[in-house]
Amino acid sequence: MWSKTNKVSISLKLTLLYAAMLLGILLLTSLLTVAGLYHVLYTQAATDITLSANSLQRYLAADNPPDLSLLKEQVIVPGVILRIFDHHNALILDSAPYLPGIPELTDDTTVAQNPLEKFFLKNNQLKVIRLTDTYYYHVNQTVLQNGQPYQLQLMKPLTEQTHFLQTLIKILAASNAIGLLIALLSGIFISRRILHPLRSITATAKSIEITDLGKRISVDRSGDELHELAETFNHMLDRLQTGFEQQRRFVSDASHELRTPITVISGYVNMLDRWGKEDSAALEEGVSAIKSEAANMNNLIEKLLFLARADQGKQIIAKTQLALAPLIETIVQETRMIAPKHQIVLAANDPATVEADGAAIKQLLRIFIENSIKYTPPAGIIRIGSRQTSAFIEITIEDTGIGIAKEDQDQVFDRFYRVDQSRAKCTGGTGLGLSIARWIADQHGCSIQLTSAPGVGTTVTLRLPLKID
Repeated sequence: MWSKTNKVSISLKLTLLYAAMLLGILLLTSLLTVAGLYHVLYTQAATDITLSANSLQRYLAADNPPDLSLLKEQVIVPGVILRIFDHHNALILDSAPYLPGIPELTDDTTVAQNPLEKFFLKNNQLKVIRLTDTYYYHVNQTVLQNGQPYQLQLMKPLTEQTHFLQTLIKILAASNAIGLLIALLSGIFISRRILHPLRSITATAKSIEITDLGKRISVDRSGDELHELAETFNHMLDRLQTGFEQQRRFVSDASHELRTPITVISGYVNMLDRWGKEDSAALEEGVSAIKSEAANMNNLIEKLLFLARADQGKQIIAKTQLALAPLIETIVQETRMIAPKHQIVLAANDPATVEADGAAIKQLLRIFIENSIKYTPPAGIIRIGSRQTSAFIEITIEDTGIGIAKEDQDQVFDRFYRVDQSRAKCTGGTGLGLSIARWIADQHGCSIQLTSAPGVGTTVTLRLPLKID
């Protein structure tokens, strides 16, 4: 039973809720309408009897005889029935002798009472009785004329009012039923139109697979919440597709990069196993190659682990107040020792303090400097400098290397992207350094500007926000 309940569509739920609310409103308005009309009609009947009774008392108090002349002078309101009995309880006047079946009413007469009497009667002397299928308002009064008592009986039939109200109730019931039916049909139609984007989203989500993320939801221009939901869903699919493609490319490239050193190591191990044990030159060559490939593989794994931690948000960046000038001087001195064949020049080095992780900034600068060393011929110039502006410190790394073509400059920060695969093998590059550099820069709010031209050289400008006291 629970599972069946869960399968009820949202459109049906909205339609039923809308119909239930409308039905409640219709019933309430119908009830108030009928109650209001009951009040008006019964109050009018009570007013007619009261006016007739007061007029009759004044008429008899003027010593006018209780005979047919009373009816001719229209003492009572039209529609009110008058009966007068003498002290012997004999009927001496009846204004409606043609109405059969009306018994003599006394204070002891037992008749069926109208259940609405207590709501609509304000005069306690008036009573509502039911004779056959008709309700009557009635009142009994005793008057004295010349010492002679007379019993007055005034009645007001409510036949027309009752029939009118019964007809009205039937009409309201029929109109409510028709209104409810129209509400159900229109609710189903409108809810289906409104929720069409949801069904489109559901169908698209069901048809999407990992191998096919290219499907998108057709978005209309309604500008409502469902339009926004569809656009958000499509945007999410774009990011998922990009992420899956990057992951697939990353795994493929990582496998390829790891396969190369493993293949080299395996080849040298087999060579040493066959004849390298007795050949010292072959042994030395093999061990050297294995050490080199192991170092390259260790470097690749470290970079992969760094990017994996960064993707998972586990790479820690501990920012402190960092003075950049001493850090840049240290990096320049270390670079001169590492690359003695290049001219390492320290240009202007303005003092500045930033909020940063010292180790991460040092790694960031080393990545760009190492790339300059790799792709700048011996005796080439690598110039490093910093310049402080009003809100930033600009660090510039400029070389006279081979440069980068313009079409490649937007992709050099992608993982495993290398401009020249053959040249990368010679330099030992993995295509991950610049990806790590961009991540470190993003964590520090640092922008990277790359300017390069083939045969001219490359200039990298880093803009770090200053520490504002």
